[in-house]
Amino acid sequence: MQGVTTVGLDLAKNVFQVHAIDSAGKVLARRQLRRAEVLRFFSALPQCLVGMEACASAHHWARELVALGHEVRLMPPAYVKPYVKRGKTDAADAEAICEAVTRPTMRFVAVKTVDQQAVLMLHKTRDLLVRQRTMLVNALRGHLAEYGVVHRQGAVGVAAAIQALHEARDALPELARDALHTLADQLRGLSTEIERMEARIVAWHRGNETSRRLATIPGIGPITASAIAAAVPDASLFRSGRQFAAWLGLTPRAHSSGGKERLGGISKQGDGYLRRLLVVGATAMVRLARKNAERQPWLARLLGRKPAKVAAVALANKMARVAWAVTTRKEVYAAPAA
Repeated sequence: MQGVTTVGLDLAKNVFQVHAIDSAGKVLARRQLRRAEVLRFFSALPQCLVGMEACASAHHWARELVALGHEVRLMPPAYVKPYVKRGKTDAADAEAICEAVTRPTMRFVAVKTVDQQAVLMLHKTRDLLVRQRTMLVNALRGHLAEYGVVHRQGAVGVAAAIQALHEARDALPELARDALHTLADQLRGLSTEIERMEARIVAWHRGNETSRRLATIPGIGPITASAIAAAVPDASLFRSGRQFAAWLGLTPRAHSSGGKERLGGISKQGDGYLRRLLVVGATAMVRLARKNAERQPWLARLLGRKPAKVAAVALANKMARVAWAVTTRKEVYAAPAA
C-alpha cells in the first residue's frame, strides 16, 4: 500500500483496528486485523509513523514494528481521548490515535526493552506478594485475637504471634489450629519468595549504571532506583524535573480561572508504584531528620512548619526532580554545599 505516511493502531487481544492516511490526510485504509495479520500488514507498508496507546502489550508491538523499520510512538490513553470525535468504537479510537500522534505538543512514552519490562515484572510481582503477606498477617493477628492472643504490630509482633500459636496449641481447638498453621505456613513461604525477588532486583541494580547512579540520592535505595531506571528508559522525554515530578503525581493539583490561582493537594496521577516508593523513602528521611537535623537542614526547617506527611511528600517531589537531573546528566548525586 503506497503513499501511507501515518497509521493509527488501536490494540486489543485478538482484533486490531487500523487507520492509515497519506501526507495530505486522505484515508487510505480503515480495517480490522486479526492478531496473526498485524505483522503481515505492516510488512507490506513503506516506512511510516505508527501511533499507539501505551496500554497492555503496547511495548511488545512497538518493538515488533520498529524491527520492521517503522517509527513507533506511544501515547498515554488520556491524551488521546480528546481526539475521539463521537462515540466509542475501535474505528473512532484508531482515527483519534492517527490524529493525536501528529500533534506537535503531544507527549510520548518511551518504548521499553525486554530487559526493562522483565525487571518491572519482578517489581510488580514483589509488590503483589507484599500485599498478600500483609493480608495474611492481618488475618493471623485477627484470628489469634479471638482467643485472647494479642501482640504488638510489626515484624516483631508477627514473630511473637507465631511463637504464641505454637505455645498455645493445647489451648486452641483442632480446627482453629489447622487454619492458623495454614496461614503461618503461607506467611513463611511468601516471605521466602519476597526475599528471593528482592535479591534478583538488587542483582539487576548492581549491573545497571543508571540504577547505581540513582541509588546515590539520599532516600533512594536499590528497589526504588531499579524501578525508576526500568520504568523511565529515556528521562530526556521530560523537559524538566518538575515535569517528571508532575508525571509521578507529586505536584499540586491546579484549578485556576479568571486570574485566580488555586492549588490543592498532589494530583496522584501517573505511576502510583514509583510515587509510593519515593514517599516511603522520603518518610525514612523524615525520621532521620528528626534525630539529626544537621544532616537534612532543608527538611528539618520544613518539619518545623509542616506536618510530617506533608514534609515527606514535599521531599519525595524534590527526590524525583533530583532523580531526573541525575538520569539526564549521567552524573552521581552531589550534596549541596552547606
